[in-house]
Amino acid sequence: MTLSADLKFLYDDPYQGRGARRKYDGKVNLHDPQRFQLVSQLEEGVSLYTAVVWSVSLKRKVPLAYLLQADTSRPTYVVLFSTDLEIDPVFLYRCYAARFQIEFVFRHARQFTGLADCQFRLPESIDIHVNASLMALNLAKAALQQSQPTTDPLSFSIASLKRLALNVHLLDVGVA
Repeated sequence: MTLSADLKFLYDDPYQGRGARRKYDGKVNLHDPQRFQLVSQLEEGVSLYTAVVWSVSLKRKVPLAYLLQADTSRPTYVVLFSTDLEIDPVFLYRCYAARFQIEFVFRHARQFTGLADCQFRLPESIDIHVNASLMALNLAKAALQQSQPTTDPLSFSIASLKRLALNVHLLDVGVA
């Protein structure tokens, strides 16, 4: 969700008795999480808040998962949402995290292992091509894991792995 999204808090106080029932209780200020409900601390300095709000553009209620990182000099936040009103905010956060990991894998497969270069028409041939592309990506990641010390966190980039393989090849050709 963009940070400029038009969101409104829902009014849940009792009816005042005059005029139409009040629907909204003010605009959502994403810089101020005071009206959100704290769900949990995900990591040190990262808090997960939630609220069900009205989205003007979607014309429906949406549950927000609001991640606030307050330990930096300038607090930063991320706003995630779903159209399922019953979704757990922690589950919503985990789904978004998994989604971005999956997108990262497919982006690498498209850019570096030829996932999008298939010209087959038979479904079996396409399956083989996709599996070979993803297997090449997994083998590259396994080779990188073996080369890095186990104490360091794995920072995987197939571009750097390709550069490393090219440098090793050029050294072999230059030395021989």
